[in-house]
Amino acid sequence: MPLPKTTSRFLLPAHTFEPAYMALYRSGELEKRARQAVQELAECHVCPRDCGINRLADETAVCKSGRFALVASYFPHFGEEDCLRGWNGSGTIFFSMCNLRCVFCQNFDISQGGEGTAVTPQQLAHIMLKLQQAGCHNINLVTPEHVVPQILEALPLAIAAGLRLPIVYNTSAYDSLHSLHLMDGIVDIYMPDFKFWDTRLSLRYLKAKDYPEAARQAIREMHRQVGDLKLDEFGLARRGLLVRHLVMPGHIAETEAIMHFLAKEISVDTYVNIMAQYYPAGKVTPEKYPEINRHISQNEYQAAIHAAQKAGLWRFDKRHPRWPGKPFQEIAL
Repeated sequence: MPLPKTTSRFLLPAHTFEPAYMALYRSGELEKRARQAVQELAECHVCPRDCGINRLADETAVCKSGRFALVASYFPHFGEEDCLRGWNGSGTIFFSMCNLRCVFCQNFDISQGGEGTAVTPQQLAHIMLKLQQAGCHNINLVTPEHVVPQILEALPLAIAAGLRLPIVYNTSAYDSLHSLHLMDGIVDIYMPDFKFWDTRLSLRYLKAKDYPEAARQAIREMHRQVGDLKLDEFGLARRGLLVRHLVMPGHIAETEAIMHFLAKEISVDTYVNIMAQYYPAGKVTPEKYPEINRHISQNEYQAAIHAAQKAGLWRFDKRHPRWPGKPFQEIAL
């Protein structure tokens, strides 16, 4: 069934929509950027880690990824935001490995454990086309920060074979501005997950002291490129910024700071998903990181919503968390 209609101010009618990448593909700029990005793998500065290794020679560093992207899985995902999953699912591609080291990662086997298969540009393009053939509403690139060149390399092949779905850039927000500039005019929907504001916390939990500033710069650039999120008449996201934030136990001050930033420095019309599904995972145990070795409380979640509303934000994902005592389950269609 069609989803609820959106307000006219944030409406981008389906019949007028064309993926952003089509203009760059027609001009030849997309293939030019792809060649540039791949060449730059010889001294990698794809993400803020600035490792400088030669990934063309399959050297690896923090992200443990060489010449080719690693894909852990791909499928129509029905657990994403309503405006992404629709009724046929979001065409999700989970890239393996990550440039962060989140101690609480709920996909630890994928992000740090090395699960996944190396794919050529032709194979990655084929995956995109298979998701389109399955009826998915978009191509949802999960953890793309370290494989931007490989994505750019595959896109012209997929487009030449008929890809016409919007691109969702589903990121931790630990992105380099250079990579985001390469994606300008290609990504339709940016979906960063802004995790921490305090550098001490980002160092402890993400192993990246510079994360907060990198995330702020990245989100500013994402909004500059695509603006506030616009939906079509069926409630499907077509273009714009959607920000996620996972509420952490005992750290409501982080939520307050992030919501204030979004409202004051990005836009009060920012579409936000305040996520309540934190649970101890990854390296979190009673012995290690005991302060986050629990689920969040209902009061903490309500305080997070209040913080966003107090900041002036009002566009929220409509799904509600389920209580009590279990990791929150997303409500299926």
